[in-house]
Amino acid sequence: MNIAVAKGDGIGPEIMDAVLKIFVAGKVPLEYEFVDMGKWVFDKGFSNGMTPEAKDTIERLGILFKGPMETPKGKGVKSVNVTARKTWNTYANKRVFQTLHGVDTVFSKAGIPIDVTIVRENIEDTYGGVEHMLTQDVALSRRFITRPGSLQVIKYAFEMASKKNAKRITCGHKSNIMKITDGLFLDCFYEVAKEYPHLKADDVIVDDLCMKLVTRPDLFDVVVLTNLQGDIVSDLCAGLVGGLGFAPSGNIGDHICIFEAVHGTAPDIAGKNIANPTALLLSGIAMLRHLGLMENAAIIENALLYTLESGVHTGDFGDKNTPSANTTQFADAVIANFGKQPQHGAKEILPNKPITPTVFNLEKNPMLITEETAAEKIVGVDMFIESEEQPEVIAQKCLRHAGVKFSLVSISNRGTQVWPTGSKFTNLVNQYNARFESLDGSALNQQDVIGLYVSLSGNFKICSLELLNMWGDKKAYSLAQGQ
Repeated sequence: MNIAVAKGDGIGPEIMDAVLKIFVAGKVPLEYEFVDMGKWVFDKGFSNGMTPEAKDTIERLGILFKGPMETPKGKGVKSVNVTARKTWNTYANKRVFQTLHGVDTVFSKAGIPIDVTIVRENIEDTYGGVEHMLTQDVALSRRFITRPGSLQVIKYAFEMASKKNAKRITCGHKSNIMKITDGLFLDCFYEVAKEYPHLKADDVIVDDLCMKLVTRPDLFDVVVLTNLQGDIVSDLCAGLVGGLGFAPSGNIGDHICIFEAVHGTAPDIAGKNIANPTALLLSGIAMLRHLGLMENAAIIENALLYTLESGVHTGDFGDKNTPSANTTQFADAVIANFGKQPQHGAKEILPNKPITPTVFNLEKNPMLITEETAAEKIVGVDMFIESEEQPEVIAQKCLRHAGVKFSLVSISNRGTQVWPTGSKFTNLVNQYNARFESLDGSALNQQDVIGLYVSLSGNFKICSLELLNMWGDKKAYSLAQGQ
């Protein structure tokens, strides 16, 4: 079976060489096709951080095993790590955090075992990276949460939790504030939960979740979150088990999967052969299981666990009174411990059942659409305008443009209503939202909105606009604070 391998930047080549050395010694039945990705590829003028040949190879093979990669700063380019995940729709980011004996933490010393799996939505949310300056003082980031995207990752999380015999699956969210975006994600969670009655499904507001994770992490099993929240919570969980040096990651898609360590390139120690390869090795072990190479995965993981229990450590962890192993020595220690059983967490050695990767030759982009369950209608529009005037002055100008189809119902600034009611103690910036709704509640069309836009533009610079939609009797837009 052939897979694509990108060694990465900084410490990437050192730790990848160490992991592949372990795989070769463990007779892992894989062949490696090395591809060009990372900072040096950016520097050659490839704006997505990978050569066309690398893209073609990865799409042909369907599996990418990659080291950490650096994105050049200040050059207006996107992260190659995020670009790869999004380009190939690896919608579920799975990160497993477990107590590793030999890696001392507050919880290991207290005898509290940790086994938490974070499933992070990997494609959308603020990681869409769609941002604009609306005025010289106001920046906007668009947050995309979609029903099909949410269902993809949540179904994966439930299916994975069911296969690993989890007892609890939790949705982390902020739907008390972001009622539409996080609210949609939470609705999808409970919609999918109905198909898995044997799993206890519950939800926790994300700030409360963080507090609970650092006090009683042993209460959690599988947690699924949106992209940005999942990014933050997964790094928090890494801290619970010893840091990013012990945080593996798998990016799962329907056609292509990417396995990588979570940590960065550590340029300060690059080339010194002292980096800790554990996170990348754990990511590689997860890849082996994904490919059905269960026996190889168990033998290597048991050897790693035995090595850690024996006190072998790199300089970033372990007993400072004992000499540190370098990267090569750590890999050699793992190899020397093949066949040995750790005292804690030994993995059952199951026979290999290799999965032959399906070769996909897609002729067009898959379109993800769910069926509408209610009729859609436009009932108004939010006009985001630039102005340094006071709310009452803005309202008087807006009222002149409302015409016979629109009613000006509110003006808000940074989400807080300032007209028709408000407070003089509310600080303002030079960007307002003037909300116009249908005068009699009847449906509007886009031509009506364009007419209002043209009229209103005689008095204001219009930075942006959003339609106010309804599906059936359900409003598909938020209210301002105080509205």
